Amino acid sequence: MDLKGAQRDVHEWISKYGVRYFDELTNMVQLTEEVGEVARIISRRYGEQSEKESDKEKDLGEELADVIFVVLCLANQTGIDLNEAFKKKLKEKTKRDKNRHHNNKKLKS
Repeated sequence: MDLKGAQRDVHEWISKYGVRYFDELTNMVQLTEEVGEVARIISRRYGEQSEKESDKEKDLGEELADVIFVVLCLANQTGIDLNEAFKKKLKEKTKRDKNRHHNNKKLKS
Protein backbone atom coordinates (compact mmCIF):
# COMPACT_ATOMS: atom_id res chain seq x y z
CA MET A 1 0.00 0.00 0.00
CA ASP A 2 1.31 3.45 -0.85
CA LEU A 3 0.74 6.56 1.22
CA LYS A 4 -2.05 7.79 -1.07
CA GLY A 5 -3.87 4.48 -0.56
CA ALA A 6 -3.27 4.64 3.17
CA GLN A 7 -4.69 8.17 3.29
CA ARG A 8 -7.74 6.99 1.37
CA ASP A 9 -8.21 3.98 3.68
CA VAL A 10 -8.01 6.18 6.78
CA HIS A 11 -10.51 8.63 5.31
CA GLU A 12 -12.91 5.80 4.49
CA TRP A 13 -12.50 4.40 8.02
CA ILE A 14 -13.13 7.80 9.60
CA SER A 15 -16.21 8.30 7.39
CA LYS A 16 -17.62 4.88 8.26
CA TYR A 17 -16.64 4.38 11.90
CA GLY A 18 -15.15 7.57 13.30
CA VAL A 19 -18.07 9.90 12.46
CA ARG A 20 -15.62 12.75 11.76
CA TYR A 21 -11.98 13.69 12.22
CA PHE A 22 -10.96 15.07 15.58
CA ASP A 23 -9.83 18.66 15.14
CA GLU A 24 -6.19 19.23 14.23
CA LEU A 25 -5.17 20.25 17.75
CA THR A 26 -6.73 17.14 19.26
CA ASN A 27 -5.00 14.99 16.65
CA MET A 28 -1.68 16.70 17.39
CA VAL A 29 -2.09 15.85 21.06
CA GLN A 30 -3.11 12.31 20.09
CA LEU A 31 0.02 12.01 17.95
CA THR A 32 2.17 13.14 20.87
CA GLU A 33 0.54 10.54 23.09
CA GLU A 34 1.13 7.76 20.55
CA VAL A 35 4.78 8.77 20.03
CA GLY A 36 5.15 8.66 23.82
CA GLU A 37 3.90 5.08 23.84
CA VAL A 38 6.47 4.15 21.19
CA ALA A 39 9.18 5.90 23.20
CA ARG A 40 8.23 4.02 26.36
CA ILE A 41 8.50 0.64 24.64
CA ILE A 42 11.84 1.47 22.98
CA SER A 43 13.25 2.99 26.16
CA ARG A 44 12.39 -0.03 28.26
CA ARG A 45 12.88 -2.80 25.73
CA TYR A 46 16.03 -1.55 24.00
CA GLY A 47 17.33 1.12 26.37
CA GLU A 48 18.69 0.93 29.87
CA GLN A 49 15.42 1.12 31.78
CA SER A 50 13.93 -2.16 32.94
CA GLU A 51 10.70 -3.21 31.30
CA LYS A 52 7.68 -3.52 33.56
CA GLU A 53 5.72 -6.77 33.39
CA SER A 54 2.69 -4.82 32.18
CA ASP A 55 4.72 -3.43 29.25
CA LYS A 56 6.11 -6.76 28.02
CA GLU A 57 2.93 -7.53 26.09
CA LYS A 58 2.93 -4.17 24.28
CA ASP A 59 3.30 -4.51 20.52
CA LEU A 60 5.78 -1.99 19.08
CA GLY A 61 4.39 -2.52 15.57
CA GLU A 62 0.88 -1.71 16.75
CA GLU A 63 2.07 1.45 18.46
CA LEU A 64 4.00 2.55 15.36
CA ALA A 65 0.84 1.92 13.33
CA ASP A 66 -1.06 4.19 15.74
CA VAL A 67 1.46 6.95 15.00
CA ILE A 68 1.04 6.44 11.25
CA PHE A 69 -2.75 6.47 11.56
CA VAL A 70 -2.78 9.84 13.31
CA VAL A 71 -0.22 11.29 10.86
CA LEU A 72 -2.48 10.17 8.01
CA CYS A 73 -5.45 11.83 9.71
CA LEU A 74 -3.54 15.10 10.04
CA ALA A 75 -2.45 14.94 6.40
CA ASN A 76 -6.01 14.30 5.24
CA GLN A 77 -7.55 17.10 7.21
CA THR A 78 -4.89 19.63 6.20
CA GLY A 79 -4.95 18.70 2.51
CA ILE A 80 -1.45 17.24 2.30
CA ASP A 81 -0.60 14.54 -0.24
CA LEU A 82 1.90 12.50 1.77
CA ASN A 83 3.06 10.60 -1.31
CA GLU A 84 4.25 13.82 -2.90
CA ALA A 85 5.55 15.27 0.36
CA PHE A 86 7.54 12.12 1.07
CA LYS A 87 9.04 11.99 -2.43
CA LYS A 88 10.06 15.64 -2.07
CA LYS A 89 11.60 14.96 1.35
CA LEU A 90 13.64 12.00 0.07
CA LYS A 91 14.92 14.12 -2.81
CA GLU A 92 15.95 16.92 -0.40
CA LYS A 93 17.60 14.48 2.02
CA THR A 94 19.48 12.80 -0.82
CA LYS A 95 20.79 16.13 -2.09
CA ARG A 96 21.78 17.26 1.41
CA ASP A 97 23.06 13.99 2.86
CA LYS A 98 24.30 11.88 -0.07
CA ASN A 99 27.88 11.88 1.28
CA ARG A 100 27.36 13.06 4.83
CA HIS A 101 26.76 9.69 6.45
CA HIS A 102 29.44 7.91 4.46
CA ASN A 103 31.94 10.50 5.70
CA ASN A 104 30.82 10.27 9.35
CA LYS A 105 33.61 8.56 11.31
CA LYS A 106 31.14 7.80 14.09
CA LEU A 107 29.25 5.45 11.77
CA LYS A 108 32.31 3.43 10.74
CA SER A 109 32.71 0.14 12.56
